Amino acid sequence: MTQRTEQVKDNPAFRVILRMEIRPEAVDGFERTWLEVGELIAKEPANLGQVLVRGVEERNVYYVITDWTDEPSFRRFERSELHVQHRRRLAPYRTGGEMAVTEVVYDLRGARASAA
Repeated sequence: MTQRTEQVKDNPAFRVILRMEIRPEAVDGFERTWLEVGELIAKEPANLGQVLVRGVEERNVYYVITDWTDEPSFRRFERSELHVQHRRRLAPYRTGGEMAVTEVVYDLRGARASAA
């Protein structure tokens, strides 16, 4: 394997992918609120990081990709009162969505990322 390719076998990150449909007129408020909530989630000991991305073809569809040390830690957070509060703050902006839970199998870094 190249230096940029890492197979994650022994301790794969637990990745949660959220797809959220946001009311078109509410995208600015959603982005601001998500950033506030995201900064709080980033302080969770088991959270490895997260990113918010917006669809190019569907401008009111967002994806949150967040990594956790393991599934049990994520599930504890998911059931916490703090998480319920975060969901309440984001709920007024959402019209739908879904969640997928995954494990990272390979982590491929591009040439440009390796140079940084």
